[in-house]
Amino acid sequence: MRSIRFKGFTGLALASLLALPALAQQPKLSSLCSTCGIVQSVQAEKREGEGGAMGIVGGAVIGGLLGNQVGGGTGKTLATVGGAVGGGYLGNEAQKKLTSKTVWVTQVKMKDGSIRPFETAAQPAWASGKVVRVNDQGQLVPLK
Repeated sequence: MRSIRFKGFTGLALASLLALPALAQQPKLSSLCSTCGIVQSVQAEKREGEGGAMGIVGGAVIGGLLGNQVGGGTGKTLATVGGAVGGGYLGNEAQKKLTSKTVWVTQVKMKDGSIRPFETAAQPAWASGKVVRVNDQGQLVPLK
């Protein structure tokens, strides 16, 4: 039993020692410029696109045409209207899917201690732990 605890303690101590260089390399917030911060995380997020008239009208026309093929008399009219309404909804949803995009969200801990999110359309050049600066346009710039 004792040897198991000793091995666990040794493993924990070794892991702690291996983590020390990483902690030593992390710059202190107080040493940064006023518009600088340390990247906390970088994650890709899928954003839903926007629907619009093209999707609604296109879907309504197709739905109306399909609904018109069903039944006769009043039933045909109801099927046409129902097909147009359902098609309009589905067309709008399809357009949202087609115009969806992936954005990269970078969480940065600023010198004042606040955490600020920044979005980019492309994968950024920085990673967690790197120092970045916010430029005059509100965009992140990696420091060397």
